[in-house]
Amino acid sequence: MTGQLPKRSEVREEDTWDLRDMYATKEDWEKELREIGVLTSVLEQMEGKVTASADNLFHTLEQAAKAEQKVDLAFSYAERLFDQDQKNTEHQAMSRKMYSLYTDYSSRTAFIVPEILETEEAVLEGYFAEKPELSLYRIQIREIQRTKAHSLPAEQEKLVAMTGEMAQTPDQVYSIINNADFVYPEIKNAQGEMVRLTHGNFIPLEESADRRVRKDAFENFYSVYRQFANTLAALYSGQVKKQIFYAKARKYPSSLEAAVDANNVPSKVYESLLETVGANLDKMHRYVRLRKKCLGVDELHMYDIYTPMIADAAREISFGEAKDTVLTALAPLGQDYVAKVKEGFENRWIDVYENEGKRSGAYSAGSYGVHPYVLLNYNNTLDNMFTLAHEMGHAMHSWYSNENQPSVYSQYRIFVAEVASTCNEILLMEHLLANTTDKKERAYLLNHYLDSFKGTVYRQAMFAEFEMRTSRMAEQGESLTAENLCSVYRELNEKYYGPDMISDPEIAYEWARIPHFYYNFYVYQYATGFSAAVSIAQSILKEGAPAVERYKKFLSGGCSMPPVELLRIAGVDMEDPAPVQKALDVFGRILDEIEALV
Repeated sequence: MTGQLPKRSEVREEDTWDLRDMYATKEDWEKELREIGVLTSVLEQMEGKVTASADNLFHTLEQAAKAEQKVDLAFSYAERLFDQDQKNTEHQAMSRKMYSLYTDYSSRTAFIVPEILETEEAVLEGYFAEKPELSLYRIQIREIQRTKAHSLPAEQEKLVAMTGEMAQTPDQVYSIINNADFVYPEIKNAQGEMVRLTHGNFIPLEESADRRVRKDAFENFYSVYRQFANTLAALYSGQVKKQIFYAKARKYPSSLEAAVDANNVPSKVYESLLETVGANLDKMHRYVRLRKKCLGVDELHMYDIYTPMIADAAREISFGEAKDTVLTALAPLGQDYVAKVKEGFENRWIDVYENEGKRSGAYSAGSYGVHPYVLLNYNNTLDNMFTLAHEMGHAMHSWYSNENQPSVYSQYRIFVAEVASTCNEILLMEHLLANTTDKKERAYLLNHYLDSFKGTVYRQAMFAEFEMRTSRMAEQGESLTAENLCSVYRELNEKYYGPDMISDPEIAYEWARIPHFYYNFYVYQYATGFSAAVSIAQSILKEGAPAVERYKKFLSGGCSMPPVELLRIAGVDMEDPAPVQKALDVFGRILDEIEALV
């Protein structure tokens, strides 16, 4: 760990993603924008006559599919450039230009859906019979009809679409403040060197065996969020109010209902998750007691939550070693799967290390017509190796969907987005556990497994409950001030971590550093996805080829059917609380084993 981050220009090319696979030059990107403008103009000419004939309907949907594929790729290119260095003003401008273009496209083509909705089903069926090529869009039309009660007349749809660029303001401002503007304090690391806190080194410092380092990192990192709490609360409030506006405009009873219905997921799935996790908080409290015992402390603080419970077992894992281990661990998924992951490793799909201005965290982004891209901030830890496996799971999900679906059905729903990523993580964990005979190393790995459950099921459920509660507060007219948000967050922290955890004052500000709160009820899907992945990974390891084939059919499904139905193909029913309960039962069994080892 060094005190200074490299500038983007100082990063080795082989450690960066190759965006030329999207566009060879910025000029090619700009040419694409002009082509989008032409397609948009062509589509505008169809206003008032989209469903006048089978030919008109087919022409409109075909041109819209072409335009949207181009918009998605152009958007992805601008966002990848922006995320690799958010201080770069040229890339900031490109990102903003794409938001403007997307809003313009959406508003100028907003008439399409209302015109389809106004058309009698019998007429549409006649068109399908008359023009067989239209069958490609049958699922798309059926999905449009599903949301008929929440669609608006054409003029109102156009007006709502015009708000799109303005509505991005809370997320955009938060991202720039959090990733580019905030300057975090310096602290002494375990070697006595002064290092500046960053998003990339905060968790590694929190994992330090030196408690003084953990405490210093924790208090100094959150001091920035405390300093700007009022501004950050105003941004979050703006985000919540935006979601409430769209929900009301579309006649949903709440922003939560609107968010889950967009993915064709029943709201009871969200509520059932919180109920099931809430009924299993005793296991989380038991985990906290075990952590307190293993660390040998009189009081367990929030800055003790990331450091391994098993001391002196951590080691550095280079990116090269991480890649080799991940490839070996994914062998149960078959040679074709592993070969494609290896291709991603060797052909610069990945932006590997942190640099000045780079977006924090990690993600995978897939666009039709080009391979997926993965952003990492790799820091040579076991957790980072799991992040690599996780993001390549996302990437492979995108690859399979893009290869097996037309562009209109290639983008899988957010609800299933975390399944493939977490399945990869579980296969990696099972591989590591199966290949160690050292008692201490096994305990260390089991500790990491427990932490995955803690971070992905319990913690994300806590985030989901925070989102639900704060949205309901706003819907009932209560102000989302910094004081109110901190109060709700600290109360939830105490509920989830239990009486053996000291909920330090700083943790009340943690809501302010979670970018996913700007993703519109996204986080619950980490917990449901993890639970589904536990079942799928166990089936793959027990059954072999038949389970792998079911899983690949799921990966290949895109959005060609509702996400809950897609998961049933893989053998999991998320409308039943059983998968979440089964996952938490596994958490309990891991607790049993590690308690016996320590």
